[in-house]
Amino acid sequence: MSKPNQDAAVTRCGIVLVLGAPNAGKSTLVNRLVGAKVTIVSPKVQTTRTRVRAIAIHGETQVIYTDTPGIFAPKRRLDRAMVDAAWGGAADADVIAVMVDAKRGIDRDVERIIAGLEMYKNPAALVLNKVDGLRRELLLTLTETLNSLSKFDATFMVSALNGSGVDALEAYFKGLMPTGPWLFPDDEISDLPQRLFAAEVTREKAYTKLHQELPYSLSVETESWEEFDNGGVRIEQNLTVARETQKGIVLGKGGQMIKRIRAEAQEELAELLERPVHLFVRVRVREKWADDPGHFRDWGLRFDA
Repeated sequence: MSKPNQDAAVTRCGIVLVLGAPNAGKSTLVNRLVGAKVTIVSPKVQTTRTRVRAIAIHGETQVIYTDTPGIFAPKRRLDRAMVDAAWGGAADADVIAVMVDAKRGIDRDVERIIAGLEMYKNPAALVLNKVDGLRRELLLTLTETLNSLSKFDATFMVSALNGSGVDALEAYFKGLMPTGPWLFPDDEISDLPQRLFAAEVTREKAYTKLHQELPYSLSVETESWEEFDNGGVRIEQNLTVARETQKGIVLGKGGQMIKRIRAEAQEELAELLERPVHLFVRVRVREKWADDPGHFRDWGLRFDA
């Protein structure tokens, strides 16, 4: 569906690529800018595994925010593919937003991102996140240091969690969008397929429930999606871990942990999809699931990155 009277108006459309180290707050910011949950959020590092495009509309302007995996020093095949995905959209972006956790400051990951910016000529904005509670002097010193490392076109101080400073950042992005047709229909808020989004919601609940008990190597795939005449949907998923001991952690005593994960995911999916959801989650063990090319294809990642 195209925007009504779009041909008669001067429309604008562009892409904002959001980069940052793991847990800088990229997904939280993108969800707030779009006004809906389009990408999962977790305190666990490296939660986002692929690029997710989220669409916001402001009058005649469509802004496409690209949430990305955190950039860090990759050690495994999946790590390399995630970092590759993060940088993959840089050349096509109209502006690159570099998010820095102000409480964490400048670390090797931040230095790595700033060094990578040198390859691109795009306008770049520095976004200091989690600034609430920090002294102004510290923030000004951090801003000065970061701007000495790279020539940012603008600097913003925000709290993606509570929304402080986000309006000014949103206005800045909107003002940089070039004239042109919209790339997505006006009723679409994300390019993430529903099957993959449903799997991501369950993975988020697993991360939240398991905290530090389970390594980050956990995967959820939607195996089947059955629509009913009453608008409801039956979703069957596989939650995959690498070892039997991990399976026991996910299941919990008497299967109580997986029941809680399933229940919370089902409740949130019903709310987000605005329809009855019947969710079924199986836990399985596959030792080398992280080296399966099929998983990479599902996430839109390059297996040979």
